[in-house]
Amino acid sequence: MNRTTLSLIAAVTALAAVTGVASLTEGSSDDTAPAAKTATRLPVERSALVCPTPTSSDVATTTYTAFTPKVTGAQGAKKGTAALLPAQGSEDDGAQKDTQKDQKAQKGQAGTASKPVVSLKEPGKPVTAETDRSDAPALIGTADGPLAPGWTVQQTTTVAAGSGRGLLGTTCTAPDTDFWFPGTSTAKDRQDYVHLTNPDDRDAEVDLKLYGPNGRLKPSAEEEITVPGRSTVPVLLSTLTDVESLDATLRVSARSGRVGAAVQAVDQELGSDWLPASAEPSDSVVLPGIPADATSVRLVVFAPGSDDADLKVRLAGRSSSITPAGQESLHVKSGMTAWADLADVTKGEAGSLVLTPEGGEGRAAPVVAALRVTRGKGSSQETAFIPATTSIERTGTAADNRAKGSTLSLVAPNASAKVRVTASAGSGGGSPVSKTYDIKGGTTQAVEPPRPSSGRGGYALTVERISGGPVYASRMLALPQGGIPMFTIQPLPDDRGTVAVPAARQDLSLLNDGGQ
Repeated sequence: MNRTTLSLIAAVTALAAVTGVASLTEGSSDDTAPAAKTATRLPVERSALVCPTPTSSDVATTTYTAFTPKVTGAQGAKKGTAALLPAQGSEDDGAQKDTQKDQKAQKGQAGTASKPVVSLKEPGKPVTAETDRSDAPALIGTADGPLAPGWTVQQTTTVAAGSGRGLLGTTCTAPDTDFWFPGTSTAKDRQDYVHLTNPDDRDAEVDLKLYGPNGRLKPSAEEEITVPGRSTVPVLLSTLTDVESLDATLRVSARSGRVGAAVQAVDQELGSDWLPASAEPSDSVVLPGIPADATSVRLVVFAPGSDDADLKVRLAGRSSSITPAGQESLHVKSGMTAWADLADVTKGEAGSLVLTPEGGEGRAAPVVAALRVTRGKGSSQETAFIPATTSIERTGTAADNRAKGSTLSLVAPNASAKVRVTASAGSGGGSPVSKTYDIKGGTTQAVEPPRPSSGRGGYALTVERISGGPVYASRMLALPQGGIPMFTIQPLPDDRGTVAVPAARQDLSLLNDGGQ
């Protein structure tokens, strides 16, 4: 959630703000909007992020990569800070089904002098940290000054064996009050945990609601969760209901306070990964970056409004958009979760799924959506998730990239567009390298992204939209191990590193808490 705070420079400025001389907005991607004509875009000065508890496995390694791109106007004499600290009450897998009493008891377990797990020193150069602890905690952090605009942290965990084996990747999220997770499950062969992390000092009161193909899943346990201040609480979704549902949608809503939320999905046969929240409900959604070698793709959609949604299904491929055979459309009833088995829809050619209203705008209804993607065959299969994401208005970043294994997917669902992709310096040195791409309307380009010049260590990729229509992006990181095609996919939404400040208020200092 983007919370805007105005810091007054002088008494005259304060009086002007109180009397409503001008208003502050976050701007629009439409450059012809009235507010944009009188506004200047300035870098945000504060961002907040939370990272979930990575794993309880004894055979896992977690890498954190933090990065802030260089932003014009954010540099100068002022120095910034960006650090992630352990949350209180982080638990192992054996204690993930807590009572409210247990949750309250977590508060205060951690000391007040915790050292940062990962700290960023300067824009343009990523910093990495690694741990193999099975009790590694959730993380809470803020960035300010020149390190705040576009601050991105990637958490990547490799679990070598066991029921949770796989490559689990997630971009640490800004705290918010409302999240939608289509693609969750309460089936026997799945263990889905929602991790709730409270970055603030006061308790947060959170409601959890599950929806299946027939509507709301009847609860069997308390759905109201108290998350103590600066603490994390994991909840096993199958403990909330006795109803088994292979395809479900979880809504996380905070009645007081705010939290970061992420779902860890563990499949007994298909590995595990993090399921990020879908973009806010919209009548048109884009799910970018289905791998060329996907052997199974399952679409899960939920309609949260009062109207049913009738959606046209299109696959934006390398040269054009097509309609998947037998899956031309999808009907989603209000308050219910629908699914479609798209099988090996990409057939050797990477693509992106685009859902739009069928039958004109008059029948449009907002939806949230996600894809479960499987690679490999037989006992050597692995899954990852692609949620609906927002377009890149200006820039979006994927922080953790290695010498090999990254594939960047860029999709322009409507008009053609041009983007610039910049590989940062590596965490061990080197120089940035940029490359531009022209994306034809209605297509997806899956490319091996540029790498730093003479660089060592992990590096970040920043996608900048230069011109044309909306652009959506995702990054797949593939790290095969023991014959299993381990992979994870992260969408690249706009990083909201700048905000539009009307001319009348450019003498105010803008702080953006959680502008990711």
